[in-house]
Amino acid sequence: MECISNMCQRFTWSMLFLLAIIFHIKTTVSHSDGLFTMPDHDSPTVSPKFLSRGHLYKVIVGETIELPCKVQNLGSFVLLWRKGSSVLTAGHLKITRDQRFKIVGDYNLQIASVKTQDAGDYICQLGDQENRDQVHTVEILVPPTLRALPHNGQVTARKGSTVTLECKASGNPVPTIYWFKKDVFAGPTHLSDSSTLILENVDRHHAGIYQCSADNGVKERVSMDIQLTILSPPEITVEKSWVHAAEGHDVELACIVHGDVNSEMLWYQNSFLLDPTDRRSMQSNDDKYTLIIRKFQPSDFGNYSCVADNALGRTKKYIEVSGRPGPANFISPALSGYLDHYNLTWTIESIPALDEIKLLYRRLLMNETYQHPGKWHENHINPTLIRFDNTHFIMSHVIKNLEHNAVYEAIVQAKNKYGWNEISDIHQFYTRNHDLLLDIDMEYKMGISNGAGALFTLYLLNGEAACAIFLLLKVCI
Repeated sequence: MECISNMCQRFTWSMLFLLAIIFHIKTTVSHSDGLFTMPDHDSPTVSPKFLSRGHLYKVIVGETIELPCKVQNLGSFVLLWRKGSSVLTAGHLKITRDQRFKIVGDYNLQIASVKTQDAGDYICQLGDQENRDQVHTVEILVPPTLRALPHNGQVTARKGSTVTLECKASGNPVPTIYWFKKDVFAGPTHLSDSSTLILENVDRHHAGIYQCSADNGVKERVSMDIQLTILSPPEITVEKSWVHAAEGHDVELACIVHGDVNSEMLWYQNSFLLDPTDRRSMQSNDDKYTLIIRKFQPSDFGNYSCVADNALGRTKKYIEVSGRPGPANFISPALSGYLDHYNLTWTIESIPALDEIKLLYRRLLMNETYQHPGKWHENHINPTLIRFDNTHFIMSHVIKNLEHNAVYEAIVQAKNKYGWNEISDIHQFYTRNHDLLLDIDMEYKMGISNGAGALFTLYLLNGEAACAIFLLLKVCI
């Protein structure tokens, strides 16, 4: 039955084509004095000729395209449009039933709302003995479309596992896929140009929004987001692992908890679980947990720990709360403006007054391949205390009798009523040689403003004795 149906269809198209030719011949009969006469075929005729040329046309799906077919000296010949073996038009007679096709102008073929199946070769053919034709090729451009796997755009994985994110794109031309990780502060980071993105040994830093984009140059690029969640035991970072405190003052300890699973936070002092009291309170804001101790007492000194618990594990971080001074922080420039002495300036965190300062320095013998430290020289300083702010002091000391064009190292240690602090990091400084000239005033001038707005300046003048002038107090060394 299917074979019979196909034969009937071919027969029907053949009959339509024949009728179109007959119709076209009839319409070319000349009319004179009410009589129809056939054209004189014995008279010389000029062969028809194509004026247009075959071409490749690219059109975006859904748009309209017009294929030209311009013929000179068509005469009584019939012009056919066909695609493959299917005849679309004969002359101005439309054969196809598809309403999107029509003849416009002379014999141009217009296709409205093009579809992907409209791609292919379209032939404008002369119905002469040579069956000459002109071929236009139509390529349908399709904007990219994306499909993310999984379809809901949500992926959850355990810490340490391997995660595969996948996006499938379609379109013509074949789209290129780009992977990015979104960041509200730094902007998107380009990761890959593949349909799959593989993340190995994932941790909390891999969590976030990943975006796959597809682009083939047809209309706009399209994108989809995938949210990656990493399940892990809680991870804790502390704002400060060492906190300075003093009696009568308020102290705040903070722990940041990382991890997607909701965690329970507990605070301990020297292994004892802490509960809220009239002087002690616990607060939380998103992933930040804070312990506030008001009117600090001697019994409050010690080691504190914040402990975070969730279904995947437990994590602990320690914070030491001490009354001892903090380590010295050097603020003087490394290069001295003098041949034989150097002004060393530093700050120290301490609420109580400082009782004693220990300064040690040594020369460092070195060249391109050799480095040998000399013997430490120790100075004990009874400091004149200058407040930098409510919790810091600023101090300065001139180290004299140095070698010119030499390298030195210095460390500082301080003591208050609670004891000595940790020895500072090494500060390296240099004395100048005879050939180097510096603006001495600019080298050692410091502009420091405390909370009350007082301005402190320090000068070394003409290689003479140094004086620290702090507006409110002058100390000569």
